[in-house]
This record gives sequence, C-alpha cells and structure tokens, in this order.
Amino acid sequence: MSRDSNHLNRRELMQTSLLAALGAGLNIDSAVDAASQTLEITTFQVDATPPIGHPCCGGWITPIQVVDDRQLGLGLILRGAGAPVVILAVDWTGILNESHLQLRTAIAEAVGTKPDRVAIQCVHPHNAPFADQQAEKLLASAPGEPPHTLNIEFFNKFTLSAAAAAKASLDHFQPLTHVGIGQAKVDQVAANRRIKGPDGKLRAMRGSACNDEKLRAEPEGLIDPFLKTVSFWNGDKAVAALHYYACHPMSYYGDGRATPDFCGLAREKRRADDPQVMQIYFDGCGGNIAAGKYNDGSKEQRPILRDKIYTAMVAAWKATEKHPLTQYVWRTEPVTLPPRSEPAYSMETQRKALMDANVAKPYRGRASMIIAWLERQSRPIDITCLDLGPAKIVHLPGEPFIEYQLQAQRAKPQGFVCVAGYGDGGTWYIPTAAAYPEGGYEVSVAFVGPASEAIINQAVEKVLG
Repeated sequence: MSRDSNHLNRRELMQTSLLAALGAGLNIDSAVDAASQTLEITTFQVDATPPIGHPCCGGWITPIQVVDDRQLGLGLILRGAGAPVVILAVDWTGILNESHLQLRTAIAEAVGTKPDRVAIQCVHPHNAPFADQQAEKLLASAPGEPPHTLNIEFFNKFTLSAAAAAKASLDHFQPLTHVGIGQAKVDQVAANRRIKGPDGKLRAMRGSACNDEKLRAEPEGLIDPFLKTVSFWNGDKAVAALHYYACHPMSYYGDGRATPDFCGLAREKRRADDPQVMQIYFDGCGGNIAAGKYNDGSKEQRPILRDKIYTAMVAAWKATEKHPLTQYVWRTEPVTLPPRSEPAYSMETQRKALMDANVAKPYRGRASMIIAWLERQSRPIDITCLDLGPAKIVHLPGEPFIEYQLQAQRAKPQGFVCVAGYGDGGTWYIPTAAAYPEGGYEVSVAFVGPASEAIINQAVEKVLG
C-alpha cells in the first residue's frame, strides 16, 4: 500500500469517528483529522507547596507546620489535533467548584485552548490544601470563629504560576510519534475499606491506616490491583509517563507535615531514575479504597508503601508496548449530578450549621462546601476522555468508588482504559447507588444522590467512543 493511500484510509477513519461523535451529541471540536497534523507534546511543572499555617484537608486537621516534601503540579500539553489539550495532576486533597474552573480557565487562556480541554485532577494526600474559594468566602462572613479552609491569596498565586508554567512550556514542544501502554500488579497496598456484614449493611470501615488486627485480617474486597502506565514518545525517546492506580494515598496524616505521601513519593523516586522523563501520578477511583489492610499507620510504613508503588511503576514500564500514534481525540460530556434530596443536606439545614457559632468547626467547614456545591448546580461537570487509540484516559470528578473504574474498563473490554478520579471535587464522594442504603462514612459525605451512578456511567460510555 502506498503512503498516500494509507494516509487516505486514516483520513476516512477519522471522518467516520467525527460522524459518530456528531451522532452521539458529544463535544466534537476535537474530533478532527490528526493524520494530516504534526502531533506534538510538551510538559510543565509548578510548585504547589502551601505556606506554613495553611489549612489541610479543608481545615479538618492540623494546618501545615513544616514541609517534609514539596507538593507539585505536573502536567503535559498535546497539540496537533484541534486546540491544545492539557492534563495536570496536583498534589492537593482537592480543587472544587469555581476554584477548579478558575484554574482550568487560566491555563486554557495561557496556552490558547478552551477550559473543557483542560483536565485537572488531584493526587489526594490529606496534609495538603482543599481549594474551594466560595466555601472560604462563606466562612469569612459567618459569625463567631469559623474555620478556615483555604488561603485564597495563595490559591490565586498558584493559579498564576500554573498558567505561566504552562505558557512557558510552549517553547519546548517536540514531536509525538508513539504511545506506550503497560501495567503491573501492585503487591499488598489497596484494599476495600467498606466491610459488610451478612445483611449487606456496612459492618466496619478499614481506613488509610488500621491497627485493628481483626479488620486487617478481613479480605481485600473489591479493588483494581493493577497500576497502568501510558507513556508518550518522540521516536525512541520517552517524554512522559502517566501512572494510574486506585487507592487513597495516605500512610499517615494530620501531623501538619506537608507531603504528597507515598504515591507522590513513589512518583518522585521514579523521576530520579531518569529526570528527562516527566512522571505524573493519578489516583484512580479510590473513594472506597485505602491501604488500611496493609498499613498500621506507623511512620515506618510510608517508605514501604512508597516502594511498592515504585516497584509497580518500574514493572509497568518494563512491560510497555509502543504503538505508532497517528491520531488522538478529546471527547467531553457535560453532566449535571443531582444533589442529595434528604433534609439533612438541604440549603436551609446547611446555612443554619454555617451560621451557628456553637457548631463544631469541621461541620461548619463542611456546610460551607455543601452550600458552594448547591449554589453551582446550574454549571455542569465535564467528564472527558483522551482517546489515544491503544489507550483511553477518562477523567472523573470527586471521589468515585472503584466500581466506576471497573465499569469503564468493562465498557471497553479489549482496550487499555485508565481512569483518573479527583477532578472537580465539588461532589465530594460519589458512591454507587447500592451503597447509599448500606450507610457508612463515604455515603455520609457524598454531596450527590444515588441517581448519579447511571448518569456517570452513561457519560463514560459516550466519551470512550
């Protein structure tokens, strides 16, 4: 087959994909013919370390007292198939609602793209910021001594720095010729933290750390044991590697010591192997997954857990298969997730909690975030997918349960599907519909209702193509 005829076939394939996207009602300004484009990639980094005294995890735990390890924002930019695409992972607990939109918009404007082509996820360590400007403003107007959840000045400076770093990286684009895929099983890290009794109700919770030997002896439960790695190549030169694994990334926390914790530290150890390759870590659908079965919370466990993730990263790299990259497609599906209908989650109830100086500070802080979520209902959440052909990367909001990740993989059983959770965190937890009657902590701090599961799964099927 001649080169020209091969090029024509790729064009016809992309035109077919475009028509399919039109028929599905997706955002299709990215469904263009990349075969006639030069695909390029660049990477960028921004310091995300909060200042001393900054609230951690939305003010629930001890604020930053000392910096053990830098927290970072690590990203990449792709161009050549429509407007640029940006993917960024930040070593924070979460970025919520209007703060998430502000950061996406600033980066989009800096690199000449649209906010719905910018995916920002969090790694989710807890000794880190939980950014919701609207919630902080609500607290500032509340009586008494309300808690603080965010230093807004720091967040605005981070936004400017992230946009500047992304813009500066535009001078360093290089050809993108291949995509690599590889995976490896992680040994004894993740376990389901929801332990059920014979009646199907939640019997116990096994968190990020657990010193109850009986609970640690319980089975792992439903998890995704694999760490998946997608790599980007310029010929034989690796440019970036994106790692996906579903597990709360905390070994221990609440001591005011800034760190990206064991998953971020594994990433940094991997970066030290070859500083020329950008390594980025994404937490998958880890809402109901943690390391408690294998972690007693002692300080000695952090490097052990770090090295288990690092070992899987190395193994996934060794197992990588490279494929020529002739096109990529970015798909977006906006969704509106229904808020909780129970009176306890109503605007009236939460405003009373916010304005009552006798309510414990953590619950006033949570009330401010529920109110911020209810106030943004007119603006949907974007669920997106970067379709690279051999690999598909889905970006989800909030703290989704592992079932969402497994369902996305079942939707493309012959594909290599990676899922990143912890995007727009306004939802807080996103359980499955079946989990609500079971109860438990995760359900109690889910700001969306059980109908969200069907909406998300349908959107994921669409963006997967």
